[in-house]
Amino acid sequence: MDELLDILTPEGQLTGKTCLKSEAHQKGYYHQTVHAWFYTTHRKVLLQKRASIKQVFPNLWDVSVAGHIGAGEPILSAAAREVKEEIGLTVPKTDFVQVGLRKDEIIHPNGILDNEFKHIFLCKLTKEVSELTMQIGEVDDLQLFDLAILKNTTKHGSFMVPNFKNYYDFIYDKITAAL
Repeated sequence: MDELLDILTPEGQLTGKTCLKSEAHQKGYYHQTVHAWFYTTHRKVLLQKRASIKQVFPNLWDVSVAGHIGAGEPILSAAAREVKEEIGLTVPKTDFVQVGLRKDEIIHPNGILDNEFKHIFLCKLTKEVSELTMQIGEVDDLQLFDLAILKNTTKHGSFMVPNFKNYYDFIYDKITAAL
């Protein structure tokens, strides 16, 4: 879906300008996203299998929920909206624990220039995976994996979205500290 996004400076400041997501990815404009990592008290992490029709990293396992923050949209509202859209779960904003902000600059083989600032959250998963609803066209599967999958570098890039700048190590440490 092509949505309207706020354009940021390379330092992460709002420019006051907006553009469509497709334009941001074509021209390399910096923009904001949210990542929500769901985990259980039994050292499991919820991963989603990206839909086979996705433009980048189709069929690879990835963060529990991720999405773009719409123009003018509050960060926590975007996180709650994306969780509801992608996995059908209503999560109160107070349940999101922000653990970081990360700048990524990725040039994909298909020409997409993905320059984004990720607002990263942790949430405890209190429902069974079978109770979640996958968004068609975004998510092809949802599964709980042992938290150690984030440290298994042989899986990154062939089974999972590549581990850019040790992102999975950062998430592993944050979830471990939260347990």
